[in-house]
Amino acid sequence: MAINEQIETLCKELKLNSLCKTYHDLSNRAAKESWKYSEYLYEALKSESESKAERSKATLTKMAGFPTIKTLDQFDYDFTVGVNRRQIDELSTMEFVKRKENIILLGQSGVGKTHLAIALAYQAVQKRVKARFITASDLILQMSQAKKEKRYDAFLRQAVMSPALLVIDEIGYFPMSKEDAHHFFQVISRRYERGSTIVTSNLVFSQWSSIFANDKVVTTAILDRLLHHSHVINILGDSYRLKE
Repeated sequence: MAINEQIETLCKELKLNSLCKTYHDLSNRAAKESWKYSEYLYEALKSESESKAERSKATLTKMAGFPTIKTLDQFDYDFTVGVNRRQIDELSTMEFVKRKENIILLGQSGVGKTHLAIALAYQAVQKRVKARFITASDLILQMSQAKKEKRYDAFLRQAVMSPALLVIDEIGYFPMSKEDAHHFFQVISRRYERGSTIVTSNLVFSQWSSIFANDKVVTTAILDRLLHHSHVINILGDSYRLKE
């Protein structure tokens, strides 16, 4: 068997998929530039590592369930009031995820809450942090279905606890029943100090009881856990959508 065939066979066995495609060009470059053996090995391993990182980010992006991709560079800080660029830059380092902290984005419809939530979660994915995006209505619907199908605990493990960063969008856009409110409490309670959560809402905290079937006990329990170790960003301004 020729040496090239042996190399490609070994690459496949070791699952070095990128190296299998790039080693020949790297070999030619190494010969032309008189690389040391260690330099060639470094470049080969770096190429494989970069390729795996890109594949990982692509997979994590797909798994995150973003409705669309938004980035922090696209956010118009001049159009809104209440969004501190320095604070967002700090949050974009994802240190808050390591510390299991939450972010709460408040504001009227169209001010950029969802944009920021997606952009921060997308930034997390770029750092190879597992994230998931879901609307509050879809989350409750899926939890109710899981309960009926007797796979509630499995759903909580896989969909709620698995992501290091969970984004729950549009809290307050529809009222929940008492059962729905208890489902939501389970999410917040289980993730408390074990994972980071970003939530967006069009309602101020004093109105949250109306979301959760006017159950003040559940509402207080949810807010206590969300607000402890949290960053609250209250966004003011006109709607981006009306601007467009």
